Amino acid sequence: MPPSAAAPRAEPDLRRHGIGELLARSARRIPEQMALAFGTRRYSYRELDETVDRSACALAARGVGRGVRIALFAHNSDSYVILFFALARLGAISVPVNFMLKAPELAYILGHCGAAGIITEECLRATAEAALASLPSPPALRGLIDATARGWQDVPAWLSHPRVSSPQVALGPDEPIQIMYTSGTESRPKGATLSSANLLAQYMSCIVEGEMSANDIEVHALPLYHCAQLHVFLVPGLCLGARNVLLPAADPGRILEALESERATKFFAPPTVWIALLRHPQFARRNLGCLVKGYYGASVMPTPVIRELSERLPALRLFNCYGQTEMAPLATVLRPEDQLRKLGSAGRPVLNVETRVVGEDDEPLAPGAIGEIVHRGPQVMLGYWNDPEKTAEVFRNGWFHSGDLGVLDAEGYLQVLDRKKDMIKSGGECVASREVEEVLYQHPAVAEVAVIGLPHPLWIEAVNAVVVLRAGASAGAEELIGFCRERLAGYKTPKAVTLLERLPKNASGKILKRELRAQLAPGA
Repeated sequence: MPPSAAAPRAEPDLRRHGIGELLARSARRIPEQMALAFGTRRYSYRELDETVDRSACALAARGVGRGVRIALFAHNSDSYVILFFALARLGAISVPVNFMLKAPELAYILGHCGAAGIITEECLRATAEAALASLPSPPALRGLIDATARGWQDVPAWLSHPRVSSPQVALGPDEPIQIMYTSGTESRPKGATLSSANLLAQYMSCIVEGEMSANDIEVHALPLYHCAQLHVFLVPGLCLGARNVLLPAADPGRILEALESERATKFFAPPTVWIALLRHPQFARRNLGCLVKGYYGASVMPTPVIRELSERLPALRLFNCYGQTEMAPLATVLRPEDQLRKLGSAGRPVLNVETRVVGEDDEPLAPGAIGEIVHRGPQVMLGYWNDPEKTAEVFRNGWFHSGDLGVLDAEGYLQVLDRKKDMIKSGGECVASREVEEVLYQHPAVAEVAVIGLPHPLWIEAVNAVVVLRAGASAGAEELIGFCRERLAGYKTPKAVTLLERLPKNASGKILKRELRAQLAPGA
């Protein structure tokens, strides 16, 4: 063909490849293989795919279609998985929301993304209704997963909708398919917008770097609103045709029971949950010999715990996963053979990610130098929803700026040292220190406050507030903690409050949080 001739353009359906198609392909390949178990319910790939189609038809009949945002505010369940895929098939945008958020926090997300609907469950209905009541234009579509209530539609009826047909919506590779809200390093959550192309590139990285296969049997216990459990483990497993067992929560006893009874080969959890498993009285009594692949992330696994896991589960191969929502989310992996050789390392960039450590001028630094961690590649999000300024800020000079500080060694292994803007990771959850500070500043007795993360034996890092009271005012630590508890999710509420006469500051008046950490850390 002459160079000047235009290449023919195929119909969009011809090369359609998105999140909505992954499950359907597995169903055609292995229709009778067990795809998903939740409680007493078990779905083959054929049954799961058919239920997704029924749910998509029900949602379409209610006006849900391409680009419509629907919030998923619920605990883990088979319905959650089904609705995620049903929305993707319609070209709608799912918005997973942390079920620990309070009504004002939920209301902000619903308003910011312009949600047209919310799907929740009975135990969260009061929070959802309070959030909806505070909005000037609340979402019209309201679905309840596990109960019936006035003003709410019955989600089980959607799952058994009589019409079974697969929606034919051909999305472009860079059209939004999901908005994942992350606290990040700012006072308000930001909506990281992901496309099918972002997620498909990330799934490939997960499968290759995590040594995943169709023979895996995996127990999923962490919340599906979190991108790690959903996008690093569950969806790649369904894409491959693996067997997936979903638990409602990360209860150590139930996890151990499921790992044994399902003969699980694969499990992911943050270090806090691995530690809880090791300390559980059932651990020594359970037969976990089939468990050969273990994954952790969100914080560094303490060296004694790595050694103990290796001794008590000698067949287990550990992988450390580092990333963030904006990377869809996996960015680097520390492989099993490097766990002890590279203690504290986050590993090397995954297949579809390029990573650097840069200085203030965004130029790459030499090995051993501390700078900001930046990434690029097809996994990088489309941008922050409805926030072009913050998007431009993190995308400057052609790289995604993570806000994390780190160092690369001579072999290209990354060590994450700190957060540039003081994000705290407590029990695997991100907490923006500024968000907690702004709540404490609302208390009439508070003059100054600095929120920091301090080492904790269970949560790895715990939220701690350091407060200076106004002259003549009085307030105790318990009062201030209670004040936060009424306004913030539990994981954001300070575990402790320290009262000081003054906060350490530099010459320009900036609070020196590093000095506070050094002063208040256990054993300091």
